[in-house]
Amino acid sequence: QVQLVESGGGLVQPGGSLRLSCAASGSVFSINAMGWYRQAPGKERELVATISSGGSTDYADSVKGRFTISRDNLKNTVYLQMNSLEPEDTAVYYCLANVRTTYWDPNRNYWGQGTQVTVSP
Repeated sequence: QVQLVESGGGLVQPGGSLRLSCAASGSVFSINAMGWYRQAPGKERELVATISSGGSTDYADSVKGRFTISRDNLKNTVYLQMNSLEPEDTAVYYCLANVRTTYWDPNRNYWGQGTQVTVSP
């Protein structure tokens, strides 16, 4: 079993910054891609940013230039540095990890429980 534990959410004023963390633990043999998604009230879950095992990144257009995704492979942890936050960034943020639990098993996706980010004056 694999657990993803997120932290770092909270309330911040427009223009402020937050840093989210997501650590994978349990039966982790290797991790391929990791990423962050978000879901605002009344909206579908959307991709925010992804990072490959080699460090290649991809971002949603709405966060380019403001958010930075990174990872520490030794700690099985992915980060999301969020700067210049806007009220439109308010959502529950979820991390995703594509994990192989043993050498013989295929990779599968695991989700974190979500962390609330609220941007408000």
